[in-house]
Formats: sequence, C-alpha cells, structure tokens
Amino acid sequence: MATPLENWVEESSRLTKPSKIVWCDGSEAENERLTEEMLGDKTFIELNQKTFPNCHLHRSNPNDVARTEQLTFICTRKKEDAGPTNNWMAPAEAKDKLRPLFDGSMKGRTMYVVPYILGPEKSPYSKVGVEITDSAYVAASMRIMSRMGKAALDRLGSSADFVPGLHSLGDLDPKRRFITHFPEEKLIWSVGSGYGGNALLGKKCFALRIASWMARDQGWMAEHMLILGLEDPSGKVTYMAAAFPSACGKTNLAMMVSALESQGYRVWTVGDDIAWMHIGSDGTLRAVNPEAGFFGVAPGTNKQTNPNVMGALSHDTIFTNVAISAAHEPWWEGIGTPPPPGLINWKGEPWTPDKGPAAHPNSRYTVPAKQSPSISPHWEDPEGVPISALIFGGRRERLAPLVYESRDWQHGVFVGATMASETTAAATGDLGVTRRDPMAMLPFCGYNMADYFAHWLEMGPKIKKQPKIFHVNWFRKGADGKFLWPGYGENVRVLKWILDRIEGKAKATETPIGFIPAPGSLTLDGLAISPEAIRELLSVDPAAWAHEEDATAEFFTKFGKRLPEALNVEHKALAERLRSTPVPVG
Repeated sequence: MATPLENWVEESSRLTKPSKIVWCDGSEAENERLTEEMLGDKTFIELNQKTFPNCHLHRSNPNDVARTEQLTFICTRKKEDAGPTNNWMAPAEAKDKLRPLFDGSMKGRTMYVVPYILGPEKSPYSKVGVEITDSAYVAASMRIMSRMGKAALDRLGSSADFVPGLHSLGDLDPKRRFITHFPEEKLIWSVGSGYGGNALLGKKCFALRIASWMARDQGWMAEHMLILGLEDPSGKVTYMAAAFPSACGKTNLAMMVSALESQGYRVWTVGDDIAWMHIGSDGTLRAVNPEAGFFGVAPGTNKQTNPNVMGALSHDTIFTNVAISAAHEPWWEGIGTPPPPGLINWKGEPWTPDKGPAAHPNSRYTVPAKQSPSISPHWEDPEGVPISALIFGGRRERLAPLVYESRDWQHGVFVGATMASETTAAATGDLGVTRRDPMAMLPFCGYNMADYFAHWLEMGPKIKKQPKIFHVNWFRKGADGKFLWPGYGENVRVLKWILDRIEGKAKATETPIGFIPAPGSLTLDGLAISPEAIRELLSVDPAAWAHEEDATAEFFTKFGKRLPEALNVEHKALAERLRSTPVPVG
C-alpha cells in the first residue's frame, strides 16, 4: 500500500506533468551528479577550483532576486486568523488561482522529491518536510540548508507527519508568482520564483510561517532569532537568542570574533537566523537551530565584519548573484578589496562603475554551518541549548540606548512587540523611515500577530527559569552623524554586561524604559571611546520616548480588541513612568 508521501508525490506529478521524477537521497554522489547537470545547462558557473574548491555561482532571473512580501500569502479559513500584518487569501481561492499555474508547469523538466529534517537529526523537537521542486539549484541548496535525503525518509517512515511543499519555477513571470501558506493544512505552495526564501521552502516558509502556527498549537516557539553561546574565562558557556530586523548585523553577531577573547570571552555560533525553542524536562527554555546551513547576504561581509563566515565560504559554497573576477573568484561590494580588473557583474555583463553595483545588493551565499570556525560543539545537541537571555534589537540613530534590560517577562514581551528599526536605503529605497517589526517576525509570523503576542505572554509563566529580556542598539549616532559605538567584535562588551546581569554581578540604573548599565559596569578597557560618548549611548530622553509611545499606540490600534490587555497595561505604565521622569536619565 502506498504511503501518504507516495500518494502526494503521485498527485503532484499528475498536476505538474514532469518528464521524470528523482527522489533525492542527499548523497555525495547525487550532489556531484546534480552539479554536473547544472554546469552543463549553465544553471551553475564553476568558480576557481584552486582557490574556491567545490564552489559555484548561480544567477537568478533579474526579476527574481529577493523575497516578495506582496506576493506572500497566509491562507486561513478566517481572514482575522491571518491578522492585519499578513496578506490573506482564502484557501479555496488560492488553490483555484495556483492550480492552473502548476498544471503542466514541469513538462520537459525533472521533478525532484526533496525529503528533509529541520533540526538535529536525532532531536525530538525536529520536524520532517518534503519539497517537490523542478529546480536542481533548490535541491542542491536544500542539501546545505537542511538534513536532506535518506535520514529524513528514515525518520518519516510511512507516517503522514510531514509538511508538504510544492514548488515550481513556472515561467518566472512576476505576475504569475505566488508564495502561499496553508497553516491549517501545514501545506506550502510556491510558484514563479527560484530565489532563496521563495524557493527553499524549508526556510522562512516552513521554519517560521508554518512552524509558528504549529508552535502556538503545541506550546513551543518558532522565532526569527540567532542563537549564540558566550564562554567566560572559567569555560562556562551561557546561551542567548537574539532577534534583529534586516540590516542590523544579525549574522555578524551570531559569528562574532570577540574583542575580549584574550580575557577568555569567546562567542560560539549555534544558529544565525532561526530558533525553535521548547520548555525542556528541566523547565528551562531550550533552543535548537532548525537549519544546517547559512543563507546570508554577501555585500558588506568581509574579514572585519565577519571573519568566521569568510573562512567558511572558501569551499563547498553556492554563491547567488555575486560578481566574479577574471580569475573566476567571487566579489561583492564591501568584501574589503577593490574591484578587480575584468569584473563580470551579477547579470553576467562586463562591469563598469556607471552600471551600479557589481553584485546584487541582496546577493547571497549558501554554506554548511559546520564549516564556520565559530560553530558550537553543542549546535546539534538533541535537547537544544538552555537559553538564559533573549535579546531584541533595532537600528535607531537617536532613541534607544546601547542596551537596556526589561523589568520582567511581561515588560520584555512589550519591548519585543514594540521593536522598530529605521530603514536603510538598501532595504526599501526610503532612508530613515521607522518600521515596526515586532520580534523581527512581521514578515514571518504565520498567523495574527496579536495572538502571537498572547502566545509569548502565555509561555513566560510556564518557564521555570525565565530568560532575562534585553534590547540593544549598535547604531546610535552623535550630533556629528557618526556612530558612537564601534560595533562588530566590540559588541561582546554588551553581551558580557548581559551575562553579568544574568549572574547578578553587574549594577544597573533604573530608567522609565528599563535598566541601563550603571557607570563603570560596562567593560571598556582597551576601547578608545570617550566618557561623553558612553553617556550619550546610554542616555534615555523621556520626551523622545513619549513621542515613540504615540507611534506605539498607533501601531497597537491595528490589532483592535485582539491585542492582549497585558500589552495595554505595559503601555500605560510606561507612559506614566515617562511623565514622572521629566529629565533625561543616564
């Protein structure tokens, strides 16, 4: 008798009509065969095999170079279950719209059946997904980003407990491009795009949008968070999870080379993008990284900003939409070297400065996590790592201090729910516009965000040893428009203060928004920074925050009566504290 997976593959095959079906086993031999095929049909361009062994370049269609939020839908039976921050389509309407686009979409193409595990192979918290795709690039990328092939089929057996994802490149016409999620069925349909998160359905589609719905139902958390361990001089490692919107240095923090390494403070990487967090048998919040690879933005990545990832990228990496030199080596803006002669841009054309960026601003690398020199020896622990701190962060030039600690779990949820970032031109074309991005989950929450806040509030009392919750901001500027804080490896000084707060060692000063480092509690030795800059970095201006509270109130009105009352209580309490503290603190 056919298994549920075999039945679904047969049904998808009847719809898409491929010329052949290949079940991926994840083996090295299969990967070599796929690579040869892609080199043959120009899907892959071989990079310099002496300097970048087993590395290849893929160029996507110029109209298909980023996630497309406007074409991404949550398809729940009730519109209010998707909420005001998601695009919604009724499930029947979505299927009626997409089925004709899938009909015959794989004619003359190979259908790849890609079974995969999200999470460590032996973890009770891991989940199985199966992606059907007509893109060999997707199959090769999923091998890097997940535990793909035989291990997943062995785990699944004859069970129906998997998340099916159907993907076809279609004709790559943006007018016929849709990324749809059916959380009640745990189903993903994506057509018309071969780019990253639109096509690697295990990433944002499953690991966040579908998983966040599953997590709410099952009592765990699927979060857009890095996971790192901070080792202290005694060898003890304390784990933290952190949420940042795009362009806020998330991957760089996850893989940081610590400026205090000589003092014994070292950073270990568990994950750079997504955390699945469960309450362990000991009552602590434990996190696993569902992914097996890093799918990171290349521009701006160099030996100063992220030496660990630069080391990882030197072999067995897929680059997407970067430029290549005459020597067939990858190059991008911000790599740390000038453009080499004979540079070919991301579109495959000879590059000159008047043609704009040589590498697409959203160009990517896909690399196995195990290749990073900073990878934690515990990154695949089946039970996950115990989380002692949750960190939220945004890009604010004037408002938010370098770091502050929330008063308690409920206040910490309010801090995460009111997170905001000022846009960079690369993100939207608009500079300095404040965008609300609660918990950095706005584009990735698979259901009504008001219910998501409620889920966070409900989780707190269930955790025996609650993580402390902090907010950081590396991007504060002085009156001269220059950054006050050096960032990158120096950010470990903030992580050390957070560690010292967890252990009850560091002093703090109370402000209306939370607790900031008391004078002398930040480790600043060896750092050339003036006392005035530190004062400005840590100052809290009640008048500026009162204006921020007006923006928060406006944002909260989107959710109507569905917004948890606890957040309104926190909002009113903060407004009262601001009124009773008329002068800046810090």
